[in-house]
Amino acid sequence: MAYRGRDGHDQPPSTPLSHDNPEIVPKHGAHNICMVSDFFYPNMGGVESHIYQLSQCLIERGHKVIIATHAYGDRKGIRYLTKGLKVYYLPLKVMYNQSTATTLFHSLPLLRYIFVRERITIIHSHSSFSAMAHDALFHAKTMGLHTVFTDHSLFGFADVSSVLTNKLLTVSLCDTNHIICVSYTSKENTVLRAALNPEIVSVIPNAVDPTDFTPDPVRRQDSITIVVVSRLVYRKGNEMIAAVTLHRLFFFSL
Repeated sequence: MAYRGRDGHDQPPSTPLSHDNPEIVPKHGAHNICMVSDFFYPNMGGVESHIYQLSQCLIERGHKVIIATHAYGDRKGIRYLTKGLKVYYLPLKVMYNQSTATTLFHSLPLLRYIFVRERITIIHSHSSFSAMAHDALFHAKTMGLHTVFTDHSLFGFADVSSVLTNKLLTVSLCDTNHIICVSYTSKENTVLRAALNPEIVSVIPNAVDPTDFTPDPVRRQDSITIVVVSRLVYRKGNEMIAAVTLHRLFFFSL
């Protein structure tokens, strides 16, 4: 179970990723992995691209990867992407901001069918905002499957939305095998919000592949070009862009 050491008593972390159950031991070290999130293409965002790129890398390493998300307009059923990446677009009702409405049990028949049909060994859920991600963690544990959760965002502790999300996260992650955060600040935030043992939380920082953004040397000028790779929303720190830009321009002008 999750860490609850606020009273000074250490408690064991969640069960590590092991192969104690002989029914889910993969052959030749390869896993069947199911990525679950409300956020995937054709919706655009950091979580969507993260899931896609991670899936492609895991396929290159010999694992089988599928993705489960909700339907987007006419995009329903099963679709295939690059390298045979299989995507299930499930007929679940969207409640708000591309996140599905959940009663916890309405998604059980669909997700369980996918897990059994695809012989899934690891469930990898993404984003605290995703109701499907929380549902998948719950259903996976009832089926004895290993679970991983990646948290992509920072949350507060005072407003109503953050309080409710943090309580939900505490319940969802109490028996998750491992948690991944995209920065060390995100790890501290998640550990505090969900009362987790830091030992079961890893940090895999987000990164930009510079080979995809190589400038044309012919068009290079003496001026300084600052590129911001982010959505222009408050929680991404867009209010700091102007201040940082002015500071760097002043520094290089000396």
